[in-house]
Amino acid sequence: MLTIIDRYIIKKFLGTFVYAIALVVIISVVFDLSEKIDDFLKRDAPLRGILFDYYLNFIPYFVNLFSHLFIFISVVFFTSRMAQQTEIIPIINSGVSFWRLMRPYFITAGILAVFSFMLNNFILPHANRNRLEFENTFIYTRSGFSDNNIHRQISPGQFAYFQTYNPIENRGYRFTLEVIVDNKLISKLSAETCQWDSLKNKWTLKNYRIHRFGEMNEYIKTGFVLDTTINLHPSEFKRRSTNVQTLNYGELNDFIEKEQARGAGDIEYYMVEKYQRTSMPFAAFILTLIGAALSTRKVRGGIGVNIAIGFVISFAYILFMQVSSTFAINGSFHPALAAWVPNIIFAMLAVYLAVKAPK
Repeated sequence: MLTIIDRYIIKKFLGTFVYAIALVVIISVVFDLSEKIDDFLKRDAPLRGILFDYYLNFIPYFVNLFSHLFIFISVVFFTSRMAQQTEIIPIINSGVSFWRLMRPYFITAGILAVFSFMLNNFILPHANRNRLEFENTFIYTRSGFSDNNIHRQISPGQFAYFQTYNPIENRGYRFTLEVIVDNKLISKLSAETCQWDSLKNKWTLKNYRIHRFGEMNEYIKTGFVLDTTINLHPSEFKRRSTNVQTLNYGELNDFIEKEQARGAGDIEYYMVEKYQRTSMPFAAFILTLIGAALSTRKVRGGIGVNIAIGFVISFAYILFMQVSSTFAINGSFHPALAAWVPNIIFAMLAVYLAVKAPK
């Protein structure tokens, strides 16, 4: 059964969180609109599209991006106010233990954690599809090369390389396809250009050269045009940084399984995303405990001191998460370890602060 104090704390927690998120979202929308209004006018973006396709889907993206930061700040803010108004001391003196006091905090953190998990895995991907489609149509000019020196393992033992690739024309330059078996180069196909033919669903090579290596002899063939089937689709060059945001939990798992089955060597980015979607909701409990433990004591300097400490710790958590993700993408960490190590370290910090909190 929830007591009056439990309901009071839950109401304070949720109210402060919703108010803080709403205030920052409004400010962000105003700044974003002032930055992009020229693009909207230049490309004749419809008002309905701006409101419903872009900003209606921009809000959940922004809420998810900063939700854990504002969970922490909300706990620090309203708990510090309770401490400054001498509301914590009577609760503790009445025989309520610190861990019993944390029950409404954890109930609210659980609600926000479930909301974060559902938003990140099922709601946000659909919203991102509409938002990114609108951005690609009315905001960003998609020109130039997507990347240089692109290396892809398209199947076990098959490696493709583009010196440059144009995503608008679906054309690559200085293309090479190598087949390696037992660390030995078996064949090498190279071409000046590699153009995707959407009608044939094949790649058209121009000025190509086929070189096969044998133990006793070698085979070399050159030509001007060659249509060939390669286990590579143009959409894969646009998928890494933005399209992962449009995959829900099931689609992301299916994509990772397909990439692993074909022996792709650059799936760490997606693995990190998969594990972070599970680990990030647990951060709500950890940051809630840290914020409450820091704020239950009445300190000199008022609420500002606790809020400043809260900002430092929350940004340290975000920085730690980014650093560990970078190590995982570069192959130094296992993706699951990179996603959960920040939670483990800050969970130990949370327990330590809770033990030292005023009883």
